[in-house]
Amino acid sequence: MKKKSPDMVAVIMAGGVGTRFWPLSTSKIPKQFLDLFGDSTLLQLSFHRACKLVPPERVLVLTNVAHVETVKKQLPRLPVENIIGEPVRCDTAAAVSLAAALCRKRFGNPVMIMLTADHLIEPAEVFRQAVLSAVAVARKKDVLYTFGIPPDFPATGYGYLEVGRKVADDNGVEHFELLSFKEKPDFETALRYVKSQKYYWNSGMFVWATDAILKQIQRHLPAHFKELSRVAALDRTAEWDDAISAAFRRLNPISIDFAVMEKASNIRCVASKFSWSDVGGWLALKDHLPRDRAGNWCRGRTITLDATDNLIFCQDPSETVMLIGIKDLVIVRAGNRSLIVHKDRTEDIKKLVASTENQE
Repeated sequence: MKKKSPDMVAVIMAGGVGTRFWPLSTSKIPKQFLDLFGDSTLLQLSFHRACKLVPPERVLVLTNVAHVETVKKQLPRLPVENIIGEPVRCDTAAAVSLAAALCRKRFGNPVMIMLTADHLIEPAEVFRQAVLSAVAVARKKDVLYTFGIPPDFPATGYGYLEVGRKVADDNGVEHFELLSFKEKPDFETALRYVKSQKYYWNSGMFVWATDAILKQIQRHLPAHFKELSRVAALDRTAEWDDAISAAFRRLNPISIDFAVMEKASNIRCVASKFSWSDVGGWLALKDHLPRDRAGNWCRGRTITLDATDNLIFCQDPSETVMLIGIKDLVIVRAGNRSLIVHKDRTEDIKKLVASTENQE
């Protein structure tokens, strides 16, 4: 077994909603808790990757307080005190600030590995090598690392990272200066980014020393630093619940990218060689579901007649779905709910769910 460093902490951000996976994903069971691939949920896969870097007692999971029990059930090896329930959604700046303050109190100044709970990353060993390469620099230098994914098409649903000169090549793991963060572009802009070969997709994962990120948070987000440092001081005390609830309700929701990373000057990017998918919606499952002779991607028993290029997903794989004379549809069965949508309109699932969420 590979030795795991005692000066690292892995933090899994598991507060997302994932409404694009309705009806399987709901407010009670967001995307990260779903078994989409037949053996493990996305959260469990993220935890397995984290445990290749650090032992379970040095993994923190930040999630909504309503999902703490779900995390306990899905990650029985994770110490209960390492599951941090956020009282309200307050975006990633609050999650990062709280995690850093807790790491400072519990562990001193470890290198923090900020991981997502709802992405698919393979192979695990290539990912591990990329993370450890960034960790080695973050131990010694006051730098903040992000991980860029080489774009293979002009995606408009991802943020982009503009890289500058190469600053290191660690046995094939390339490190670059990071020049800027770019918001989700329109198609023409995304196409220009891809053609330039100077841009990467923003994976939403980071590496930094605890003191390094806290210094930037104190500079650019003083209210977050003040409020959540007070909360961390009450870690594992009777005052914790009241303190975190009051603090989160006083904070303005904002992402760590916009609030800190875009303003800091000491940013670097690892050009990642692992495959990465944010599994952003039903069509992302095409690469992971078996395809029948008619060209349909299926989970469940599917019987077709003159039907092709459809994606069918049954929560209960023993269910049977029959298709006649249709194409280019996404069809999902989950409990007593069904979804039928043209593949070109799957982005509208989020809108429809939002319009009906008060009826749930």
